[in-house]
Amino acid sequence: MLHPRARTMLLLAIPALIIGVASSLVLIVVMKVASVLQTLLWTALPAKLGVTADSSAWIIPMLTLTGIAVGLAIRFSPGHAGPDPALEPLIGAPVSPSALPGLIVALIVGLAGGVSLGPEHPIMAVNIGLAVYLGSRILPRVGALDWTILASAGTIGALFGTPVAAALIFSQTLTSNDDAPLWDKLFAPLMAAAAGALTTSLFFHPHFSLSLPHYGEMQIADIFSGAIVVAIAIALGMVAVWCLPRLHRLMHKLKHPVLILGTGGLILGILGSIGGTVTLFKGLDEMQQLAFSQVFSVSDYLLFAVIKLAALVVAAACGFRGGRIFPAVFVGVALGLMLHEHVDAVPAAITVSCSILGLVLVVTRDAWLSLFMAAVVVPDSTLFPLLCIVMLPAWLLLAGKPMMMAWRNDK
Repeated sequence: MLHPRARTMLLLAIPALIIGVASSLVLIVVMKVASVLQTLLWTALPAKLGVTADSSAWIIPMLTLTGIAVGLAIRFSPGHAGPDPALEPLIGAPVSPSALPGLIVALIVGLAGGVSLGPEHPIMAVNIGLAVYLGSRILPRVGALDWTILASAGTIGALFGTPVAAALIFSQTLTSNDDAPLWDKLFAPLMAAAAGALTTSLFFHPHFSLSLPHYGEMQIADIFSGAIVVAIAIALGMVAVWCLPRLHRLMHKLKHPVLILGTGGLILGILGSIGGTVTLFKGLDEMQQLAFSQVFSVSDYLLFAVIKLAALVVAAACGFRGGRIFPAVFVGVALGLMLHEHVDAVPAAITVSCSILGLVLVVTRDAWLSLFMAAVVVPDSTLFPLLCIVMLPAWLLLAGKPMMMAWRNDK
């Protein structure tokens, strides 16, 4: 009763569901372990030692030791703990299975220790590596690219708690033709993304949205305000784009990963002692603190944005295993709140969403993902037309500009 095209799609349905669930479970286990370790390092241990966790006396040594621990995990891991995220896009080539345990350890220690990176890049590498390795043995007729697409879609769904992000990303990477329409090619990835998102929701709910005052009807002046905010965010982000490859080259002159990451941890500790614990970690929980707090001033928000962006660049340049999207969202929130406090006539919903759009666009160079993150953090449907409009000049500004990646000949 089914058309051959439908039967072809159904062939990958069960593997897609399995991969989506497995991708989410890997993320959940890693995040739960990292959360327990973070509580031990930043709550139980300092309380036992009689030290406050937000003091320089704790932040600097903790980040330095975290860097050394991550360096040891990378140095003594087979495969040297996977690819350097500063040199790779979010979705990269499959990693050897022998490198995955060390990569997971390096990720967990970094997340728990307060490094300003998210889990997305290493989790993506782990899930793709596992899917390609196991899938090619169970179903050898399915190519490595197909397993990569399913694993990355499942991971994106798990990370963001919805398959929408995966649909947006793959809609621009999977081309269609007369024989196979786009939605035929999206069928299995969306199955994996939906399975990943549903599995994640069973254990915890990713909390991205901020409680900001509702944005009313769009005005012409708001478009100009939003475009200016996006331009400011892009300008700040491009400073980080310029710094990352140069700092990466400088830090890797130290050669040994323990020395590189230990030094990087020390720098992160100094930055954290200046910005406070709100500028540590991946940034999603911390951005909620920014939005709910009533005590921060314009200078505080600016400090948080600059410190977090500097910490992101340092962590990426030194080779900490982690992603750059979640910290970029924190920077966007801090910058947006700062601009709103500075010019309160512009609604916070506009300044925050447009700042996120600009920063994520600089980091990922993915317009759909940038729109998605801005719309998820500031969930106001009346904002979406404005975001689509201000995306156009933002894309023009970034056309032909370098990506936020290090140069491969730096090593």
